[in-house]
Amino acid sequence: MKKMKKVLVLLLALMTAVAFTACGGGGGGEEAAEDAGELNIYMWSEYMSEDFVDKFEEETGVTVNFSYMNSSEEAVAKITAGGGDEYDLVMPCDADMTSLIEGGYLEEIDTSSMENFQYLDDAYKGRSFDPDTKYAIPYFMNYIYVVYNPETCPIKITSYNDLLDPKLEGQIASVDGIRNLFPMALVALGYDANSTNDKEIEEAYGWLQKYMKNVKYLNSDDAEKELVSGGCSVGFVFDGMFGRALEDNPDLEVANLKDAIQLGVDEFVIPKGAKNKENAEKFLNFMLDPQNMADNIMDGHGYTCPNSAAVELCDDSYKNAKNIAIPQEMKENYFLQLDVGDAMKTYDKFYTRLKSE
Repeated sequence: MKKMKKVLVLLLALMTAVAFTACGGGGGGEEAAEDAGELNIYMWSEYMSEDFVDKFEEETGVTVNFSYMNSSEEAVAKITAGGGDEYDLVMPCDADMTSLIEGGYLEEIDTSSMENFQYLDDAYKGRSFDPDTKYAIPYFMNYIYVVYNPETCPIKITSYNDLLDPKLEGQIASVDGIRNLFPMALVALGYDANSTNDKEIEEAYGWLQKYMKNVKYLNSDDAEKELVSGGCSVGFVFDGMFGRALEDNPDLEVANLKDAIQLGVDEFVIPKGAKNKENAEKFLNFMLDPQNMADNIMDGHGYTCPNSAAVELCDDSYKNAKNIAIPQEMKENYFLQLDVGDAMKTYDKFYTRLKSE
């Protein structure tokens, strides 16, 4: 799998050395390259094909610069601290959208200028937090699975509570983040995954204290590496991470849980005051093109995609992969992250305590 390149900021003058084709057929050649400018993106690392980015740069003359986040909370912090001063596209998750929109932190996206907007599945248009689809364009969706190595995992896993078994001490590789860890704990305790009850959140903290005793590696970027190396026999990981792990160990399996699994959506938004809004919209339009997205998916980014036309263009190797073709009962038994309002302060308090122990 190719990793997303880490592009350094280039001087605009260097762009005149290369001729580009203008996006959408308007203008072209050296003039397009000279006038195209740049695009600054803040998102997860290893989450986009290098060829995908190269093609966008070649077609538009826009220089793309990336910075990388370690959690959704970091993305929100960037946006609310005046993210438009640094970035033109940022990737928060769907759970953060209500507060970002109501807080006036985002620019409206001109979807009328995006000919490929038609390819975004209807289920992701007109969502409750964005009824006119003015503020967010989804990139990938991601389930969070419990996966295991059947050769080395010492127990059978059918629920989140099984992850507290002492036999798994030092055996779990896990994603991090407030809104990834606490919902799992809340579901395990029989509570709403998006609880705003302080007592329930505190109980979830107690559950996570036990969970952390079994966690060897906690990282939302590359937790799957411990599954591949054999350092861990169990993972609490995103579906795309599981896909990457399968490339090296096809024997890994998804635990068929009785508990609901989490489904999140990583959104692209334009922060208020973004300096290159037009280039951000060009990038979103390029991303929504079915062939471009299909190529991006097939270059090793096996997450669930909200563009059915792109999925149709993908090989069966993607459609039938273990991380995509999960049992139907699991697909139907999921929960979404929702905005928890002021309760986020309680979550943050206990998460900070958890990470400091």
